Order: sequence, then structure tokens, then C-alpha cells
Amino acid sequence: MTDEEREDSREEAAAANGVDPDSDHPDVAALGYEQARDELAEVVRKLEAGGLSLEDSLALWERGEALANACERQLAGARERVDRALASVQEQDDSSAE
Repeated sequence: MTDEEREDSREEAAAANGVDPDSDHPDVAALGYEQARDELAEVVRKLEAGGLSLEDSLALWERGEALANACERQLAGARERVDRALASVQEQDDSSAE
């Protein structure tokens, strides 16, 4: 079986089970934190419910990993913004105390 045939087979199986990690979902990078978090929770729910084929489970797992990574990146960015804001406030406090 060629790689193309395997991919076609995976897509057919996913469609038959109502699972398609690629279509009907915005690109992970384009999602806001809340959207990615909510979709990740739905992926976890589907995986925990079971009943999916191995291929479908792997596709969902991969989507979940991408969503989790996107959430982590966004949280790290938010932490950096908070740290910069706190540092700015501290600098202002220090300069006004002089």
C-alpha cells in the first residue's frame, strides 16, 4: 500500500466515524486560547469515550497535541506580557521614590 493509499484510507475511516482533524477546524495557529482550550477538551472527551479506530484515535491525539502546544504558547506569551507590565510598574515606583 502506498503512502497516498494509506492517507486516503485514513481519511475515509475518519469520515466514516465523524472524525476529521483537518477539515471543519480552523488552523490551530489561528485559534484564540479559549477556542483551542475548548476544542482540546472536546478531543479529550472523544478519546476518553473510546470506540474509535486506532487511526481515528491517533488523528485525534495528534490534533490534541497541536492544540495543547498552542495553548502553552499562548499562556507563555501572556506570562511574558504580565511580567513586562509588572516590571514597568516597578520601574515607575522606583523612579517616583527617588
